[in-house]
Parts: sequence; structure tokens; C-alpha cells
Amino acid sequence: MSKGDQVYTPAEDSFLLLRAALREVRPGDRVLEVGTGSGYIAAGLVGRAARVVATDINPHAAASARARGVEVVRTDMAAGISGPFDLILFNPPYLPTAPEERIDDWLEYALDGGPTGRAVIERFIADAGRVLAPSGRILLLISSLTGPDEVREVFTRHGFVSFIVDEEPLEGETLYVLRAMRDICRMRL
Repeated sequence: MSKGDQVYTPAEDSFLLLRAALREVRPGDRVLEVGTGSGYIAAGLVGRAARVVATDINPHAAASARARGVEVVRTDMAAGISGPFDLILFNPPYLPTAPEERIDDWLEYALDGGPTGRAVIERFIADAGRVLAPSGRILLLISSLTGPDEVREVFTRHGFVSFIVDEEPLEGETLYVLRAMRDICRMRL
């Protein structure tokens, strides 16, 4: 298996998240892309923000993103990263995956969302506030198969408000980009 087979190839989900990110990014933003894969999205934001940093656990993905000129840290999500970041992007593994469907290679990190499709998403949301600037924003790509209402509830439990800012219907599912920010009203209570 070649290194290219171990890196998620940009597809409809990548294109949708980059489209939303290009609308969201501001020139002074410090941007973190978690799980950058090939680096397609982060590379698309270089020069449009003050700084773009990406992470990926997959060494082949980190090398691919570096080849696109992206500053990459090889780590699990945002482990060992300190913020604050004004904009955090994540195209997580969101497909529900049964144990017998696991492929047991580096590409699995980009695809295996656990039984509900939310296993990695829940870990991400639980830690995102640690590296997010007080008025920062998160753009998270999910699928109708992941349960958008359930993902929004996870955001709520962790002190965020979220809403859908873009979507793309595909055969058998719809992709969504959620935008989340700290819930200022709950913080004041």
C-alpha cells in the first residue's frame, strides 16, 4: 500500500468545509485545522489568516500537508497544542463504523467514527474549549448519518451554541457544516 493510499483524498466533505471556512476566516485569525489529512483545507486558508496550523495523527497525512506548505504538528487532535485559536476547523471521521468494518491502517483515523459516528466528534468537542479563543468559532463537518441534533446537543453540554451554516445533499446522506461558539449567556449565569 502506498503512502497516498493512507491519506484521505479531498472529496465533497472537504470542498464543503473549505467553502464554509473561506466565508468564515478573517485576516487576523489564528486558525487550527484538526485532522488535516492531505492539507487541502489548511492550504486553502494560508495567506487569508494571520496563521494557519494543522494537526494529524497520521504521519503520511502530516507529510502530505507539509508538502502543500502547511505548518503541521503530528498529534492526536489538539493534544499538546496550546491556543488560543480564533477559528478551529475539523472534518472528523463521522461515519458510523461497526467493529467488523474497521480496516486497521492509518486511513482508518480519517474514516472510523465509532458505532454512532460521533466517537471522535465527542472527544473533539470536549477538548476544543481548551484551545479556542474566548470569542473563537468552530466549524465542524458532519453527516446526516451522524445525527446533527445529537452533535448539537454535545456542543450544548460543553457550553457552546451551534447552528448549521452550510449543507450539501449527496446520495444517501446530507453533509452539514456546524458553526459553534461559546454560549455567552450560559457563561454569565
